[in-house]
Amino acid sequence: MDHSIVIGADIGGSHITAAKIDVGGRQLISTSLVRMHVDSMAAAQEVISIWAACIKQAMQNKPVATICLAMPGPFNYKEGISLISDQNKYPKLFGLNVKTMLAQTLDMEPAAIFINNDAACFLQGEVFSGSVSGNRPVISVTLGTGLGTAVYKDGHATSADLWNMPLHEGIAEDYLSTRWFVKRYSAISGSPVSGVKELAGMAMHDELVRTLFNEFGNNLAVFLTRFIESTGATAVVIGGNIAQSYPLFKDALLAGVGKRFPEVRITTSVLGEQAAMVGAAAMGSG
Repeated sequence: MDHSIVIGADIGGSHITAAKIDVGGRQLISTSLVRMHVDSMAAAQEVISIWAACIKQAMQNKPVATICLAMPGPFNYKEGISLISDQNKYPKLFGLNVKTMLAQTLDMEPAAIFINNDAACFLQGEVFSGSVSGNRPVISVTLGTGLGTAVYKDGHATSADLWNMPLHEGIAEDYLSTRWFVKRYSAISGSPVSGVKELAGMAMHDELVRTLFNEFGNNLAVFLTRFIESTGATAVVIGGNIAQSYPLFKDALLAGVGKRFPEVRITTSVLGEQAAMVGAAAMGSG
C-alpha cells in the first residue's frame, strides 16, 4: 500500500466530493475525482452510506491507509462526533460518532479516518500547494451560503470561527454571504434574485448591481482589516462561490484594506473546490 496516496473528501451541505491525493507530489489525482449528491436531511445511515460509496469509488479498487474529511462545523473533530444542529443540514447526525459509523461502513479502523474543519482544510490546501504557498502567516475567508474563516501559522491552519463577529448592524455573516446579496438587491430594486451568479451576469449592463458589488467589497474590507490586525497576516486568500465574482468587488476591497495594510497580499483561491480535499489530506497524513 502506497502511504503517500490518501483519500481527501469535502463534505458539503448537498454533496460530497472525494479524490485520491498524492501527498508527496502535492496534487490531486484528477482521474479519481468523484462527486455525489447527498440529501442532508436523510436518515443518518443513508447519509453515511452515500459518503462511503463516494469514497470507495474514488479509491478505484485500491486500498488506502487514510481517509481525510473536510467537515463543516460545529463538530467534535477529535472524537468524530457531529454537533451540527439548526442549520438545515445533517440534523440526523447530531450527537452521533460519524467517524465510527463511516469506518464500519468502509470496513476500516476509526483511527484511519481523519476529520477537520472545512475552512481550515481550505486554507491548508492553498498553503500546501495553492495560491499562498510562500506566505506566513496567512488568513482565509470562504464566501458562500455562509462565512468560513481560518488562520495558518506554525505549520497548521485552524478555523478562526469569525462568522458571528459584530459587523455594522449585525454579524459578519449577515453582510458577507449569499443571503446579503439577495436581501440587499431586493431592498434597493424591489425585484427578487436567485443569487450571486445571477447578479454577476447582470453587472455589465446594470449600474445598480455594480454598486451592490462595490458595497460588498467595502463590507469585506472592514472585516478583513480587523482580521489582519488581530493576526498579523501577510496574505489573504479568498474562496467560496462568491469568489468567482471577485473582479466585481476587487477594487473596493483592495482600496479599503490598502488604507491600513497596503503590504498585505490579497488573492483568490487557485485550487477552488479542490483546496479543502488537498488540505484535509495534507493535515491527515502529516
